[in-house]
Amino acid sequence: MTSQLHTVEKIGGTSMSNYEAVRDNIILGGRSKEELYQRIFVVSAYGGVTNELLEHKKTGEPGVYALFADAESDWAWGDDLTKLIKLLTDINGELFADPMLKQQADQFITDRIEGVRGCLIDLQRLCSYGQFQLEEHLLTVREMLAGIGEAHSAFNTALKLQQEGINARFVDLTGWRDSELLPLDEKLKQAFDAVDLTRELPIVTGYAQCKEGLMRTFDRGYSEMTFSRVAVITRAREAVIHKEYHLSSADPNIVGADKVVPLGRTNYDVADQLANLGMEAIHPRAGKGLRQNEIPLRVKNTFEPEHTGTLITGDYVSEKAQVEIIAGAKGVFAIEVFDQDMQGEPGSDRRILDVLSRFKVRFMSKDTNANTITHYVDTTLKHVKRVVKALEEAFPNAEINTRKVALVSAIGSDMKVPGILAGSVKSLAEAEISVLAIHQCMRQVDIQFVIDEDCYEKAITALHGALIEPHNHEYAIVAA
Repeated sequence: MTSQLHTVEKIGGTSMSNYEAVRDNIILGGRSKEELYQRIFVVSAYGGVTNELLEHKKTGEPGVYALFADAESDWAWGDDLTKLIKLLTDINGELFADPMLKQQADQFITDRIEGVRGCLIDLQRLCSYGQFQLEEHLLTVREMLAGIGEAHSAFNTALKLQQEGINARFVDLTGWRDSELLPLDEKLKQAFDAVDLTRELPIVTGYAQCKEGLMRTFDRGYSEMTFSRVAVITRAREAVIHKEYHLSSADPNIVGADKVVPLGRTNYDVADQLANLGMEAIHPRAGKGLRQNEIPLRVKNTFEPEHTGTLITGDYVSEKAQVEIIAGAKGVFAIEVFDQDMQGEPGSDRRILDVLSRFKVRFMSKDTNANTITHYVDTTLKHVKRVVKALEEAFPNAEINTRKVALVSAIGSDMKVPGILAGSVKSLAEAEISVLAIHQCMRQVDIQFVIDEDCYEKAITALHGALIEPHNHEYAIVAA
């Protein structure tokens, strides 16, 4: 498949909240008027807006969707929707000094929200009859609400750029009042057939309504899938993600900004490992399309536009075997099933996975021995309790224990370095950190340590100091 001249670029929510930085560093970036085009921008909702629409991503605090889904909340969701109108029109007030443009932006988002309100009232009334079950419609409700955030930010950005003399075009993929439901790829082909990339700058909603239902598979990662498929369908020469930080050798807030190094290059394998820990450079399923179509992915820092960022390709392997990044996850639950009856009995692991699947609990890692299987899961305490109850029924003779832990990983495209495991464990021991479990695959792209949650920051700092920082030249990163 021949690549075109254009790039497809995704702008994250925190970046979107700073319009001047987006305009000056990403849209304009020192380009001449002719150079502004041949780019497609896929945008997220403004920072924090999707939390208000659905639920808080980290704390679980209910937004409009969670209140609507909770039958006991009655009209609380309606009050939340009213607060949302004020939040979004306040954002408009900060963006548009021209009262006519602000009125246009306010009218657009108010019409959307009031349309959704009417739809939800009708659905609630319909489901008051026994023949209709609310649960059957909740995924559709979730998608409809999620689309409001991206429609708001994309419409505003296109309107503001048009006011500033750029021929921006609002491309609404949210399916608002669409007469037919198309598969995602077909919807994207139809949307971009009408766009002239040589003279138009498409500002595209990160949410796309489609037959497959993006949130069914990706939930909050839906904008990455939209971005990936737009790049594939339009045959982009490069896909770019603009974030509020560099993809660096560790979190600068933990290790110190003076000690971390932005990654110059890495591969999709490393990106998958990061996604598994919740620090997604890109969702693995979204990365798959880019990798298969040999579209390189670049991750850039919105606030440092002069930096070339991190280039991710399918075939990259570092010239020298080394650790590239130290990353991890806190708030992970270990669910340990110890049952001497499983010795020599195949199928125990499958039964545990069936329970996790039933409760839609994602596991990040696992370890096994003759009679014990432990899964490290990324979920809430409420879900852990449900899983444990189901496991107790499935394994009546088992001893089931749970514990809150942290995972810390050393990751690299090629880590075949003799003594790297010993050096890692030594650095943790010197920092007085007990290792609860260790995982390393034969492919040697990562080593994972399970530790007490309280030791998370200390472990990141210790491993980074031993494996990456420049004074340890054996593992130093040379940023390309």
